[in-house]
Amino acid sequence: MQNNEETLDELENRLAQLRRALRLAMVERDAARVAQLRQQLHRAESLWEDKAAAEQPVSAADASDASAPAPVSPDAPVSEPALAALLPTREQVHQTLSLLEVPAAPKLITAVHEAFFPGELPASRLASLRRDEERSYRSAPNARPYYLCPALTADRLAPARALLTVSTWPLERRIMGAHSPRVDFLTTATKIASALISYSQLGPRWTPDAQTRAERLLRSFAVSIPGALGPPTLAGHVPALDPDQVGDAAKAELSVHLEVDRRQRSEAATWARDRLSEAERLFGNRLASVRNSASAD
Repeated sequence: MQNNEETLDELENRLAQLRRALRLAMVERDAARVAQLRQQLHRAESLWEDKAAAEQPVSAADASDASAPAPVSPDAPVSEPALAALLPTREQVHQTLSLLEVPAAPKLITAVHEAFFPGELPASRLASLRRDEERSYRSAPNARPYYLCPALTADRLAPARALLTVSTWPLERRIMGAHSPRVDFLTTATKIASALISYSQLGPRWTPDAQTRAERLLRSFAVSIPGALGPPTLAGHVPALDPDQVGDAAKAELSVHLEVDRRQRSEAATWARDRLSEAERLFGNRLASVRNSASAD
């Protein structure tokens, strides 16, 4: 229960906190939380209006001013561009990587974001992100809840070219072995297929354009996975796309590669924990192939 004796300043601080929480709930598509926060925000706004009116009464002439803006319903939706504008680039990348759960290149991050999240995320915005994140970490280590960092090569534990990960992921998931590109490709296909099924259930909240982009993206993966697409229905027509079929086909092939990939990643992660600093485990070893050199010794 909120204190009815809150000052206007305290109320304004609470309103700001509620709006931030509402924004996060909308990004996470937590419908129950959104409804709860809208009600709390509406009550706090009404209380602020009452207190403001008590401190500075409004004349009848002012109250009947037709030019005054109409009140906004607490249930009024926030437009997707407006919602996207509230999120910094690093948060947009983070939510996209959280959907994929595997290292991803800027082009894939942009495509997935375009299909499943509001607003635009041009790949050009990601160009300096890794450098900015490392610079931030080295100036104030662990000051942020997460960092966007490069994937690491299993042989050198050096930064892998153009692959982004999240610092809170297990080290094994941030390492790329010989089989990792195929494993991550197949894993990505399963994640996109699952997301497409889930988002399709949103109905009007997911626009037809977004669904078309998501289906096009999933098809681009399916064509490289045996058994992911059915036969063409008519001569010259593209095969039908079934997200469940794509996911099942990807998981079937994953079973072939997964164990050896896990073993390679685990061995590299163990070596990294023994030999590298925390910063190097996040942003990579900049030296020569010390792992290979150590093995030779």
